[in-house]
Amino acid sequence: MNILVCISKTPETTAPIDFTPDGGALKTEGMNYILNPYDEWYALVRALELKEANGGQVHVINVGPSSNDIVIRKALAIGAEEAYRVDCDPKDAWMVAAEIHAFAKDKNYDIIFTGKETLDYSGSLVPGMLAELLQIPFISYANHLEQSDNTLICHREIEGGYEEVEVSTPVVISAAKGLAEQRIPNMRGIMMAKRKPLHVLEAQCVAPKQDLIHYEKPPARTGVQLIDPENMDELVRLLHEEAKVI
Repeated sequence: MNILVCISKTPETTAPIDFTPDGGALKTEGMNYILNPYDEWYALVRALELKEANGGQVHVINVGPSSNDIVIRKALAIGAEEAYRVDCDPKDAWMVAAEIHAFAKDKNYDIIFTGKETLDYSGSLVPGMLAELLQIPFISYANHLEQSDNTLICHREIEGGYEEVEVSTPVVISAAKGLAEQRIPNMRGIMMAKRKPLHVLEAQCVAPKQDLIHYEKPPARTGVQLIDPENMDELVRLLHEEAKVI
């Protein structure tokens, strides 16, 4: 079973977020980046588990500049055999999906995994677009997967329970929490990652479908207002006039 895992670079969850004065771009100075957790912990690890059970290979692909190589190497350290990076600075999800499609369309991968979303944009757009471009089925937010020959049984959480979906390969699957358990790369994996191939591919120069206009931070939270427990009239007034909950 040959599997492709699409990986992204995202800011650390504790990284301070700020924008340029004109609101046109994210300030990246001093910001630390990581391999997107949904791609790493769930998509990549489940792909490796399937390979270990059934044979085959796991490849990873990233669409981005050379600064992404460090997180790509981490995916190789965890266990992927080969890595590919499309050398461009994508402007939207469409560009990412189109570049991955151009690479994968003739590679005959059985499964293409993505994380359900990236931590920075939370768009969940790429896997659906990619499946449409490849004209193959798409299962979103899978949190359980079993495989029998060319058939996969996936579970997806829904309101009040889960649904079970049966699908034949090839297929695109976006991975949600629960699909696998995080793996920490060991020293042997880290050393081997330095010798594994990381292929840099020329971009297709796909035009984006949307333009970013402006970034804006949400309003700052107001401080807590303390009310004397003996002053119930003031509490009622504030709940009525300011909070407007009574």
